[in-house]
Amino acid sequence: MDPFSTLIRTASHEQHVEAETSTFMSDLLGGRLGVDAYARYTEQLWFVYEALEADAGTLAADPVAGPFIQPALLRRAALERDLTHLRGADWRSTLTALPATEAYAARVAECARAWPGGYIAHHYTRYLGDLSGGQIIRDRAERTWGFARKGDGVRFYVFEDIANPAAFKRGYRELLDAVPADDLERQRIIAECRRAFALNTAVFGALGEEFRLSA
Repeated sequence: MDPFSTLIRTASHEQHVEAETSTFMSDLLGGRLGVDAYARYTEQLWFVYEALEADAGTLAADPVAGPFIQPALLRRAALERDLTHLRGADWRSTLTALPATEAYAARVAECARAWPGGYIAHHYTRYLGDLSGGQIIRDRAERTWGFARKGDGVRFYVFEDIANPAAFKRGYRELLDAVPADDLERQRIIAECRRAFALNTAVFGALGEEFRLSA
């Protein structure tokens, strides 16, 4: 039987592609949108990572989610530096979540509080994505809007404490393979991965509505 990490990756592949190829992300990475769209996207990320990381201290002691809580991954402080750069020192006063973002963050928070297996699903879809496709976003953002390489504006995508991302991702997949869960629970976790991608895609859809290119 395939390792759990492989099952998760293959089961959520279609949703992953759908998220990556959304109109908003295609327009953003294609340089067709201004820096304001990038800043708005960064604001939405803050709400999701606030939900992911608010209970990290409590979850660190959980037998299921605990191994995944690693300080090197935490993104909220980096997001806040980026938002200060993008929106100014009082960025919190203008911060608003789209309804799709509120739904996404609420589901993450619910899993963080009540279902460690579901929390892992959201953890996996976010952080492994940041380490992989996120690097493409960083490169495009630096070139399109002139951010300093790995500097303010793109710090969210810079994992300063992970020297070897490939090795880190291998270790992460080994943690997934070792999750103490029976087959039924693993199927529930896989289903939550699909839900996580769908929630993410809904945020892209809402951003696409807000930053619609004129035909």
